[in-house]
Amino acid sequence: MGSGLEELGIIDDGDEAESTGEDRRRPAPRVGSAPADPEGETRTAALIRMLRQVSLFEGLLPLHLRRISSLCQELTVKTGSPVFSHGDPGDGLYLILEGAVRISRSVSGIGEEALAILKPGHYFGEMSIVDDDMPRSADAIAHENSRLLKLPKEDLRDLMFVDRELAYELLWRFVRTLSGRLRESNDRLLMLTVSSKF
Repeated sequence: MGSGLEELGIIDDGDEAESTGEDRRRPAPRVGSAPADPEGETRTAALIRMLRQVSLFEGLLPLHLRRISSLCQELTVKTGSPVFSHGDPGDGLYLILEGAVRISRSVSGIGEEALAILKPGHYFGEMSIVDDDMPRSADAIAHENSRLLKLPKEDLRDLMFVDRELAYELLWRFVRTLSGRLRESNDRLLMLTVSSKF
């Protein structure tokens, strides 16, 4: 009879030995476990180290970091190239490992207005995870040659649906980030309003 741990990939050796009548002194084979993959484990460990550099994931449990690492797609973007453009479908969350990314909007009669320049450890595109089918609200352009990790929207949403504890942690962090960015935008708007009076 299963202990319920099989769903998590945990096999109770004692239960297995009793049910099969095998000698307890000999380790029972782990049914369903994947063969050792040193290259895969090395890549996972490297991705987890990278994720720990990003403020969004500070303090997350190793299990959560491992699950998130399985979704990561690594990208390199050259200076001046777009990561995404205003109006594009929101397709995921981006994490900056190296370089810098400029978040901006094109303003009629003025040109490009930079809203923020994000450096390693920052992330952007989180609104695509929270908003349903809303297009990108700004451009994201490589300010320098950049190395990024992308977490695809649907994959991350699926993981958050399955792991409610992780969903709570990430959503709370998204809220804090969005709140901070809204406060910065309000401050910038206030400065523009005050300066336009003089």
